[in-house]
Parts: sequence; C-alpha cells; structure tokens
Amino acid sequence: MTTTPDTAAAPSGLDLIRRLQHRDGDGAAFIGRLLDMSFDEVEEGRVVISLTTRPDFANPLGAVHGGIAATLLDSVMGCAVHTTLPAGTGYTTLELKVNYIRAAHTAGQTLIATGTTVHVGRRTATAEGRVHDEDGRLVAHATTTCLILPAP
Repeated sequence: MTTTPDTAAAPSGLDLIRRLQHRDGDGAAFIGRLLDMSFDEVEEGRVVISLTTRPDFANPLGAVHGGIAATLLDSVMGCAVHTTLPAGTGYTTLELKVNYIRAAHTAGQTLIATGTTVHVGRRTATAEGRVHDEDGRLVAHATTTCLILPAP
C-alpha cells in the first residue's frame, strides 16, 4: 500500500485496538465504554474482551439480553479483523450469524468473548467468535463477514 500523508500518521489496526485496550484511545467513542468492556488480549488476528453483567442488561424474562452477547461477538470478531489491517484501512460488518447456547444471569457474571480471524483478503474478511461464562461454559458462538474499506 502506498503511504499518503493521511495514512502515514494513522495507526495500524493493531495499534488502534491496542490503544483501546490500554484505554488511551484518544477519547474515541466505542460501544465498549457503554457496556464497560475490557480488552483482555490483543494480538494480530485475535482479540479477547470481557464484561461483567448487571441488572440493566436484562431481557423481559430477567436473563441477559441476547443483544449483549451479539454485541460482544460483533466487537471481538470485528476487532480481530481490524488488527490485521494497515493504517487508514477500515471495515464494516456485512453479516453476523449468532447461535445462542445458554442464558447468562445479570448478577455480576463475567462473560469472556474471543474473536479470531479465519480469512482476511483484499475486499472481505471472515472471523469466528465465542462467548464463555466465568466457568468456561459456552454461552454463544458466531461467525461474521466483513467488508474491507481501503484507505482513500
């Protein structure tokens, strides 16, 4: 990739996610702040994020809403893809497929999500993710397809 003045100063995808991990992302808005997500591990092609459930994550039945697991999965898989991209290159989710295995409770349960890239090409990338509870039980798993948005 040819470096332009705009991309020369931009961090690589891996560096950007590491900034978020260390909470010095230059004030970048991110859903993780709303849900109090923590980046536990960041490496090229793999990201681990956790959060602690709370009562306001509840669905009408009192369990953790499926959207929390879906958000965790979309985040770890997308961030895993992002860690493989050069400076100035972005991505967007084209498709997200989530399978729910068991309910999580809202009383301070730790959920740990791991996202790993499967394929990163010039225009698309695929990744898979899993959410486990603090006892190692699978809560949900997913796959995604992302569209890679080259630097202008």
